[in-house]
Amino acid sequence: MSLSRRSVLAGTAAALGTLALPGVAAAGTARDWSRAVIDSTMKRYTPASIGGWSYPLGLYFYGQYLFYRRTKEQKYLDYLVAWYDRFITADGISNSFSSLDSMRACQMLPLLYNETGDAKYRKAADQLRKRFETYPRTSDGGMWHAVSRQHQLWGDGVYMAQPFLALYGKVFDDPTYCYEESAKNLSVYFGHLKEPAKGLIYHAYDESGTQPWATGPGKHSSFHWARAIGWFGMAAIDILEVLPADHPRRPELIGIVKFLAEGYRRFQDPRTGRWYQVVDHGGDAGNWLETSASSMYAFTVSRAIERGYLPASYAPVAQRGYAGVLQKVSIGSDGLANLADICEGTNVGDLNFYFARKRLTNDFHGLGAFLIMNEQFTRYRG
Repeated sequence: MSLSRRSVLAGTAAALGTLALPGVAAAGTARDWSRAVIDSTMKRYTPASIGGWSYPLGLYFYGQYLFYRRTKEQKYLDYLVAWYDRFITADGISNSFSSLDSMRACQMLPLLYNETGDAKYRKAADQLRKRFETYPRTSDGGMWHAVSRQHQLWGDGVYMAQPFLALYGKVFDDPTYCYEESAKNLSVYFGHLKEPAKGLIYHAYDESGTQPWATGPGKHSSFHWARAIGWFGMAAIDILEVLPADHPRRPELIGIVKFLAEGYRRFQDPRTGRWYQVVDHGGDAGNWLETSASSMYAFTVSRAIERGYLPASYAPVAQRGYAGVLQKVSIGSDGLANLADICEGTNVGDLNFYFARKRLTNDFHGLGAFLIMNEQFTRYRG
């Protein structure tokens, strides 16, 4: 099946790039940081040793794929194909898909099918597509974060499943169900998680109200964890890349992007350009500036400006965010790239729980988000 880049890539249109960064553009472009991060990762790990099937690696390999699309250097595609072929056979994939997290790495399946023409990637993608028909949902149609997380919607979850579903609909000509279901889930989640007064979303919602963090009238958690909000913004952007111009839910998704962008602008740290682990508690002792979410926010705002969802007046938010993240990447004494201050995987918790999360270097949550951001800023010159 032959498709143009623009039609096949959710969130990866061909003509991406960077907002100009006065005073920092030269530093940011003197080294190709995507190449540095990917080459370093490939030196640290083989496809067999890098890790098992997981959403952080799915995120990372999506970022590496964007770099491959820019450079057309085959070794970068070969590496990620070698990883995927640990799990994908002629019979597809053996996976119960009992959580949204387990679905994120499948984002690459339609893309790998398009690159290779290998039917096994189509078969694996079809298996996940079929799973959506029986996957449990809230009464208003939101997909549970996991079968074991009954009745719960987490802001993280929309990015794990919905961009795949939208892209599947585009690549494999299944638009009616896939477009509506992916966009509807963003709408349902947003309705339960948003806090209009701040332009932020809460981390999670429990329809049953039985979770200890869901005791209020809105049945949502109490805090605005940065990366959950970042996942949400990127999901909205990726689905908008696929939805046709006349899709009835398109204005609603653009409205979500605008809502989030205003929150990003309001709570951006003026000194560093980055964002805090708990976004609206920047002045609290123990809070810290987190790299993966900052990458996600900068990407979302830049792409939204490029697509016309946001006015050019948001450009300084994107520029400062990108410049701020670049301050966290460096080359070590071994010649390999390091990306610092990345929050580890995180459940729903109280304020101290979020503050106390480990601050990791080269965690794949951060490396993947960094690559997605850097590819956007490398290509978009608007």
